[in-house]
Amino acid sequence: MIEMSDADVAMYWDANSSTWANQVRRGFDTYRELINNPSIFEMIGSVADKDILDAGCGEGHNTRKLARMGGHLTGIDISPKMIEFAKREETTAPLGISYRECSFSSMEIFGDQRFDLVVAFMSFMDGPNYPDAIKEIYRVLRPGGYLVFSITHPCFLTEGISWIKDENGHGQRVSVGNYFKKTPYVDKWKFSMSPESESLPEFEVPYFPRTLSEYINELISAGFLLVELREPRPTEEVCKEMPKLEKWRKHAAIFLQVKARKARKAK
Repeated sequence: MIEMSDADVAMYWDANSSTWANQVRRGFDTYRELINNPSIFEMIGSVADKDILDAGCGEGHNTRKLARMGGHLTGIDISPKMIEFAKREETTAPLGISYRECSFSSMEIFGDQRFDLVVAFMSFMDGPNYPDAIKEIYRVLRPGGYLVFSITHPCFLTEGISWIKDENGHGQRVSVGNYFKKTPYVDKWKFSMSPESESLPEFEVPYFPRTLSEYINELISAGFLLVELREPRPTEEVCKEMPKLEKWRKHAAIFLQVKARKARKAK
């Protein structure tokens, strides 16, 4: 087994931070903007006057979106440089967001029942200790509070994924392998639809494979009640503008989104 700690993960994201912030803030994270965010923000619903924790906030892109929707935001991330980028933006354009360097698997800086809502946008699969993350999130949530998170779909985005293409190079079937393999690995990729993609360095992102049942059963074990699952797809209109996304509409899900609730206290 390859062992990777929170410190190792922080090192990789520190290295990614400059290119990441530049590309995200210019709208080149196409999969997030066109597939993930429209669905998950609908799932989150109204956030006005709620105390919200963004767990794994990165440079704060979605944290700022939630703050503009009326939420009271705290963002945490394991990468000091990502938090530095987020704080710098908060200084430039204040939205009342507090950013803290912290692992979502160990949040001693927060007391019990501190937040109404915890969100985690595409971060849990990049952390080594998902079970402790869920326990900690349950602890800091108020009774009746919600956890909403998105991850790469564990059934399809495995280390062994490949696309079987037609004569025109379009993905027609997906081949999946190593679904049950638990060895962490470092995935390398770019924002492929950025106009600068060819000249960009690759992101190196630690990935910790888990099965669908592991993701869901940890929630149940912690005491969460499942509310909703989603597997968002790009719309037909989006696929007409960006044909490369059509395979994720027709053949497989790239993201899994989960909404769960902490039970209210017994009367």
